[in-house]
Amino acid sequence: MTNVKEHKNITCTFCGALCDNIEVEVENNQIKKLRNVCAISRKKYEHALEDRTVPMINGQKSDYQSVITKAAEILKNSKNPLIYGLSSTTAEGQKNAVKLAELSGANIDSTSSVCHGPGTMAKQLVGMVTATLGEIKNRSDLMLFWGANPVEAHPNHSKRYSILAEGLFKKNRSEREIIAFDVRKTPTAKMADHYVELEPGKDFELLMALRLLINGKELNSEKDEIAGVKITEIKEIAEKLKNAKYGSIFYGMGLTMTGAKYMNTWAAMSLIRDLNSYGRFVMMPMRGHGNVAGSEITMAWQTGYPFAVNFSRAYPRYNPGEYTAVDLLANKEVDAAFIIASDPAANLPHQAAAFLKEIPTIVLDPHWNLTTDLADVIIPSAIKGITATGTVYRMDHVPLHLRSFLEDQWPDDAEAVSRIGELIENA
Repeated sequence: MTNVKEHKNITCTFCGALCDNIEVEVENNQIKKLRNVCAISRKKYEHALEDRTVPMINGQKSDYQSVITKAAEILKNSKNPLIYGLSSTTAEGQKNAVKLAELSGANIDSTSSVCHGPGTMAKQLVGMVTATLGEIKNRSDLMLFWGANPVEAHPNHSKRYSILAEGLFKKNRSEREIIAFDVRKTPTAKMADHYVELEPGKDFELLMALRLLINGKELNSEKDEIAGVKITEIKEIAEKLKNAKYGSIFYGMGLTMTGAKYMNTWAAMSLIRDLNSYGRFVMMPMRGHGNVAGSEITMAWQTGYPFAVNFSRAYPRYNPGEYTAVDLLANKEVDAAFIIASDPAANLPHQAAAFLKEIPTIVLDPHWNLTTDLADVIIPSAIKGITATGTVYRMDHVPLHLRSFLEDQWPDDAEAVSRIGELIENA
């Protein structure tokens, strides 16, 4: 007799959209059927129990308590450790990681510093007018995608929250105008009514040109284009922005990590502020990792700062460019690293990632990756949203509770980090 259980309203934690309408059928701790998943999350679920990590110390298999003890020993004896990652774990795990950083006098940073961190820095300067995804879906008649390609990076975003979504007041695609700004014609740009191709690294110039027009100024340019866009086209776009009843901008790393970086986002946030003199206009970052928004929220709650925090003086200090992971590793300023739910060896610049091989490195992750290959200590963990519960924050800062539907032999990230902290605190 088969024992099939159906689980509804499961939240997918792959990307920042955190789709919470997934349905799963489970039999004998194996996934049998999936519904409402995108192509990316389907692969995530189908292979969730494959390539699982096991406790290891210096390349040799160990037991769980031994790797916890070894991790605590490394952090306790370190003079300037780094705790990094956090964007693919739960808020509970993030909270415990901040406490661990305080106990060990560590630097703590999330993957936000290499993706949307510049946008957060801009927000500190000028503020950001935003909304929930539900409000944008229901009300926005003009949507801009700037340096973002959700069709490939957040596959269900367009049909759940934006381009194709069925809203309360905006019923379908025909009631929305879509404009895409990018350096190449992405799949998202192909779905847009208007595609604006701009020169790489020139976002700031185009945004400031739009601000001038919105504020009734003339564009005094010797050329007939700015940032590769015809001035006549820029003027047409400015009129569309002013005439929108409820406009929205979804921006990606094409804005935050190119050219002027955080000043790009500052210009976009300032443009949104200007546009609110004409109608309602909001913006939102297209956050990548499932709980990267939560990492900033939790760290700000615990320390007052969103990322790049240093506890070497027993109180939190904030300085992007000094306490960010890339800078600390590339400058060889740390003597140990604790990587939580992240794969910096695959994503950080080579100079930074290579230094992980020169220092004691601890990795807490449910799956093997490039960083586990060079780790001195590997701590396995449960998989959030599959074998572990917890809290995550959607890209619009809406908190969601994760349900688990499979069994696991390993504790979750929060418990592992808590155990390490207890050993250091009681030493």
